Amino acid sequence: MKMFVEPTRIFLHRDFIDFRKAINGLTALVEDELNRDAYTGDLFVFCNKSKDKLKILYWDKTGFALWQKR
Repeated sequence: MKMFVEPTRIFLHRDFIDFRKAINGLTALVEDELNRDAYTGDLFVFCNKSKDKLKILYWDKTGFALWQKR
């Protein structure tokens, strides 16, 4: 089973984020702060302040997917 589309690029948000943000909030960060189109299939990686959790956002042509590692 293929888990997600083959990303062409991976972007790491350099600053920590509020981990209460969900898909809409993270999409706004991608477009406003990273100046990227969130609908490209690229992976966008975010971490929390203590850097022990990750969220990965991507578009898979049918909708957004959000993975979280705790």
